[in-house]
Amino acid sequence: MMEKVYTKNAPDAIGPYSQAVKINGLVFTSGQIAINPTTGNVEAEGIEAQTEQVCQNLKNVLEAAGSSLEQAVKTVCFLADMNDFAAFNAVYGTYFTSKPARSCVAVKTLPKNVLVEVEVTAVV
Repeated sequence: MMEKVYTKNAPDAIGPYSQAVKINGLVFTSGQIAINPTTGNVEAEGIEAQTEQVCQNLKNVLEAAGSSLEQAVKTVCFLADMNDFAAFNAVYGTYFTSKPARSCVAVKTLPKNVLVEVEVTAVV
């Protein structure tokens, strides 16, 4: 049975979706952007600060699901500008030390005009 995951330590969904869902020993997070869960606003400026906020949000969602960043098996990363790839990687690498499989693509626009969005699949 599928279980929805919610934590107040990550931003509320800004659309008709869940922060994450758990099924068959896996957790699938929705894409997280640099929204501060306390204020509900994008406060971080620059790719490094936004990546930090995104990773903190993902960490909190995964913990609420009974998982962790260390149990991530796959991430999908979206950048507004591929020129930010190296700076994004520097911060991302400090959070995803287990080196899960990953895709990273540049997109035209992200919600709320943020610079980065990341989603995770992890083992529970």
